[in-house]
Amino acid sequence: MSSRPKINKYANLRTLARKLRDDLGGAELIFMYAYNRTGKTRLSMEFKDEGKRKNSGASDTLYFNAFTEDLFTWDNDLDGDAVRRLQLNPNSSFFDGLKNLALDETIAGYLDRYADFDFDIDYTNWKISFSKEIFRERRGAEPERIIETNIKISRGEQNLFIWCLFMAICERMLDGHDSYQSKKYLYIDDPISSLDDNNAIAVACDLAQLLRRAASRRDQNGAPAPIKVVFSTHHALFFNVMCNEIGRAKEGEPKVTHKRYFLHRPNGEGAYTLRATEDTPFFHHVASLAELQLAAAPSTGKLYTFHFNALRSIMEKTASFFGHADISFCLKALNNEDDRALYNRSLNLLSHGKYAIHEPTEMGEDNKALFRRILEDFVTKFQFDLPEILEAPTTTPLPAAAVTPATTP
Repeated sequence: MSSRPKINKYANLRTLARKLRDDLGGAELIFMYAYNRTGKTRLSMEFKDEGKRKNSGASDTLYFNAFTEDLFTWDNDLDGDAVRRLQLNPNSSFFDGLKNLALDETIAGYLDRYADFDFDIDYTNWKISFSKEIFRERRGAEPERIIETNIKISRGEQNLFIWCLFMAICERMLDGHDSYQSKKYLYIDDPISSLDDNNAIAVACDLAQLLRRAASRRDQNGAPAPIKVVFSTHHALFFNVMCNEIGRAKEGEPKVTHKRYFLHRPNGEGAYTLRATEDTPFFHHVASLAELQLAAAPSTGKLYTFHFNALRSIMEKTASFFGHADISFCLKALNNEDDRALYNRSLNLLSHGKYAIHEPTEMGEDNKALFRRILEDFVTKFQFDLPEILEAPTTTPLPAAAVTPATTP
């Protein structure tokens, strides 16, 4: 059995950003998986700021994160309620040279893969209008084709458009456009908020192709001039697709040297940990179990209603690992039939509706006791080799990437 990857600790985001920059000295690409609220966005800004400190205030990083999305705001025409347009912030360096980049065709090329609306960029007023083709039914005749103009697109569609614009800018950066000559790094954090799984996979495949191009980039003289990339996400599917796309050898293309990490903040504040996950991109699911054990500790933990969501998710992944469709596989391992029925009802009820991570509410005492019973029975029936990311209670073995049933269900 191979030894576990070392867990490195960092006192703050600045030291962690320096670590990432050091790693990029020997690799083209860094992948990081991290839970929401770990500090991924703040880390991306610290990485950018570290470049400014090194370059007398000049940024060497083109980044995509929550701040990028904030550069776009809606002008909803509150008076006329008819002409709705997306306003760009022209003061941001993100749009440097935008008028001269001829991006429209490139944006449209990406957007056509994911969405069914069109756009028009007004470079004079820094506004974007959207339109969509619809068909209106007519009695006794063929449906009438209509172009709806100045429409308000959904938040998911808006994020897709912004992402396509960013990808188009990245292409010009890789082409060596004058506006982005000073950029040596790409930092991409969670580009797929509000996307369904199909679009997530499509975006991941397109991004992987772009990152391969960044890794093999050459200058005008033919010398290697790669753009180094950090990519972080909380989305398990997106992370896994990206790892598979970059890790797979492609005929006629050089191998992309990269590192994969699980980023964690064990106590929700203070120090950060970084652990290599080369063998198992889905290591984080089992790490979640260690977090639940800490939260369930009677004297030191704090249980919120959203912890039922997390426990149900872990049980679903465990069942999937063994080739089963749902958590009934895990529940059948319990000896007490009454408990199986109770646990099933509880997990179905308490992991939906208002019990969401976005509105954290502490559990009542009855639900805390029930949660601890379910968790204890689950970890008793399934033996986990837990990661040493957390200082978990010594009474419960600490989790790794594989699980083995203690009994045959």
